[in-house]
Amino acid sequence: MEKLDHILQSHVVAPDETEVKNKLLAAGLILVDRNGILYSNAEGRLGFDANSPAYTTDSMSWIASMTKLITATCVLQLVERGLVGIDEDVRPKVPQLAAMQILRGFDDHDQPILEDNTKPITVRHLLSHTLGLGYDLADPDLNKWSASVGRTDNNLHWTLAGFMTPLKFAPGEGWYYGAAYDWAGHLLTIITGQPLSVYMQKHIFDALGMDSTTFWPKQILGSGDRMLQFAFRDDSQDGDPKVLEPGPTPLPEEHEMESGGAGLFSTPGDYAKFLHATLTHKLLSKETTNLLFEPQLNETQRGMLAAIADWAHEAFTPEFPLGVKLDHGLGGVINVEDVEGKRRRGSMMWSGMSNGRWWIDRETGVAAAIFTCVLPHGNKVLTEIWDEVERFVYGELMRK
Repeated sequence: MEKLDHILQSHVVAPDETEVKNKLLAAGLILVDRNGILYSNAEGRLGFDANSPAYTTDSMSWIASMTKLITATCVLQLVERGLVGIDEDVRPKVPQLAAMQILRGFDDHDQPILEDNTKPITVRHLLSHTLGLGYDLADPDLNKWSASVGRTDNNLHWTLAGFMTPLKFAPGEGWYYGAAYDWAGHLLTIITGQPLSVYMQKHIFDALGMDSTTFWPKQILGSGDRMLQFAFRDDSQDGDPKVLEPGPTPLPEEHEMESGGAGLFSTPGDYAKFLHATLTHKLLSKETTNLLFEPQLNETQRGMLAAIADWAHEAFTPEFPLGVKLDHGLGGVINVEDVEGKRRRGSMMWSGMSNGRWWIDRETGVAAAIFTCVLPHGNKVLTEIWDEVERFVYGELMRK
C-alpha cells in the first residue's frame, strides 16, 4: 500500500513546513473489506504549530454528516425490532414534525406563505431526504423565513428550535438535503426513552469497540491532545497558492440536542470498525442492510437530486462525475451505474461539512473513508486525494 502512503504524504503538510500551501494540515485514510482492515494510515499534525503532535488514526475530529450513516443504522435497528414501521406516520410520536407547515413562497410584503401539511411523515422520508426539510444556513428562502419570524437559532446551534423550519414541499414530493436525520435521531430518543448518545453507545460503539466516537468529545479527551484543529481555505478566491489558515470552531460547546445529522466526533480507526460492520451485517440483518442500500427515489425525486448534484459538481467531482445516474438509499447517495475506473453500481457514499467522506461498495466488498477537518466543504486538495485513492483501489489494487 505504498501508493496510498504516497498519495497522503504528497497532499499533507510535511513535518518541517510552517506554512500550509495547497495542502491539508492532516488526513487519515482507511480501507476495509469483508475480512478486515486493508489499509489504515494518517499523515500531518493536529495544529498549525510545527511542533504540534502528529495526527494519527486515533486522533479525533468533527465528522459532520458522516454521522448520518450511523444514525440511519440505529433507526433501522428500531425498524428491524418492530418498534417503528418504515412507512408508519410518525407525526403522532413527534409533535414538532406534525406542526411543520409547507413554505409556498412570500407575499408582496415579504411575509411567508405557509400551508398546513396533511401528508404522513415516515422513517423512509427522513432517511431518504424526501421529507422536504432543508438546512437553513444554505437556503435563502429559509433564511428569509427565519428573519420574518424573528428566529435566531439555526441548524448548527443543535437545538430543537434550530431544526424547526418549514418544509420546502409536501413529504414525498421531492428530494432536498437538510435536517431530516436530526429528526430521525430525535424520533429514536422518543421511541427508546433515552438520549441518542446512550443508544449509540450500547448498540454501536460498545458492540464494535469504538471507544473514541462521541457527541461530547471533552468527556473522552479530558486534558489530552488528540483533537484536530479546524482549518479554513477559500478555493473560490483568486490567486495561487492557496494558504490554509486556522480559525474558530463553528460548533457550540454546549447544546440541547445530540445531532443525528452532524453531531459526532470520531477517529479513522473507529470509523473503519463501523464500515467493516456494515459490510459484514454485524449491526443490521442482511435483509435490513439490503433495505439500507435500496434506491428510494421516484423520477421526480431523482431529477431534483441530479440537479443539486450537477450544481455541486465541482465539490463532488470524485463521487458525482457529470451524467452518472444517482439515487438515494436510506443512508447516502447511490450511483445506479458503474463509475468508470471507480466504484461499482449500487455503491453508497456521503461526505461531511468538514470534508471527510466515505463510500461502501458491496458488490466489490470494499469500503473506505477519509478524515480531515477543513472548511468550507468542497476542498480541492481533499477531492484530489479522494480521486487518486479511488482510482488506485479500482485499478492497481483490484488487479492484484
